[in-house]
Amino acid sequence: MTAIGIDVSKGKSMIAAISATRDILIAPKEFLHTKEGLSKLIDAIRAQGSNIRIVMEATGHYHEPVAKVLHEAGFFVSVVHPLLVYSYSDNSVRRVKTDKKDAVKIAGYCLDNWRRLREYTPQETVRQQLKLFSRQYNLCIKTVHTMENNLISLLDKTFPGVTKFFSSRKKKNGRQKWVDFAAYFWHVDIVVNIEEDDFYQKYHEWCRQNGYRFTFKKAYEIWHGSQGHSTTLQANEETRLLISSAALQVSAIAGNLAQIKEQLVQLSSKLPEYEIVMSLYGVGELTAAQLLAEIGDVRRFHSGRALIAFAGIDPLPKQSGTYEKRSTKTSKRGSASLRKTLYQITVTHIRLSPEQEAVYQFIKRKRAEGKPYFVYMTAAANKFLRIYYARVKEYLDAELTI
Repeated sequence: MTAIGIDVSKGKSMIAAISATRDILIAPKEFLHTKEGLSKLIDAIRAQGSNIRIVMEATGHYHEPVAKVLHEAGFFVSVVHPLLVYSYSDNSVRRVKTDKKDAVKIAGYCLDNWRRLREYTPQETVRQQLKLFSRQYNLCIKTVHTMENNLISLLDKTFPGVTKFFSSRKKKNGRQKWVDFAAYFWHVDIVVNIEEDDFYQKYHEWCRQNGYRFTFKKAYEIWHGSQGHSTTLQANEETRLLISSAALQVSAIAGNLAQIKEQLVQLSSKLPEYEIVMSLYGVGELTAAQLLAEIGDVRRFHSGRALIAFAGIDPLPKQSGTYEKRSTKTSKRGSASLRKTLYQITVTHIRLSPEQEAVYQFIKRKRAEGKPYFVYMTAAANKFLRIYYARVKEYLDAELTI
């Protein structure tokens, strides 16, 4: 029985191997993440004979090539949460933090948890791509919101209240009417310094060129609403460049976001459980894609409770002797992106109030009990995940038996 611990870092890994009697079989040794380096790593592990298990921490995406190569080489590989290794005691009072010591510690964790280790299985190509697109979407939407807030802040200095004139939704390509309007009518003086009829004509031409619907009511509202404003930036070339460039940046990033969203939905629709997820109340195309991206194959969880713990919405018990705390915080040690998606789904239940849906009935019951907002919202997300796990797993298991 040989336990191998691998401390993975960017571009290289530190490996250590110990026997069942805690003898060092491979002193901590470094291997590069190159074809040659990984080949030498495989040879070094194979030299230890049979009955080998390998453990490494989940380190973003750095561990993935190492885990995949070793799995394809026929080894038992387990990827564990870093917190498990951090909390593991190697029976030492010294707090030493080096790659060599970490590799030996991981090997010790492997030995002490030998029978409880879960084998690593590489994600399907579609699921892997879906998760990457989901993370890019989350990053891009934060950038869009930041750039939009920046543009609004600049417009407060040149065209106060211009965003209030437009309430139309975003186009599928990500373009927004108020952003395109600000790029062209970048200062209130452009509207104020021309006659009302001339503005109507100019605004009508702008709507035609940009594919927006023109109405005299909206043109009247804009022209009259622009009168009497004072600005802090003058209408000059520098101000035009400032506003126009900010608006173009918003449009460009929003366009990229729309493309990522389209690809995200397209990839998720290729998964076998997509229709089942879409049938759950409160789930739309985007939220379905985000659920599938963050949860992955639901069969990797042994129970609904394990999925709830993965999401980080499991309450942490606190008990000592006769004392037991009745209301505890959630762990929040799982996927923050998944928690955000669950919150959006729960909000949808509250907003639409579907009386026949189990999740909404659960929310009503918790409200009637006088539970605070965040308590019943978390409990509702917990309930939704249990339903998700049961329905999706049942479908996938049935599909395998066909």
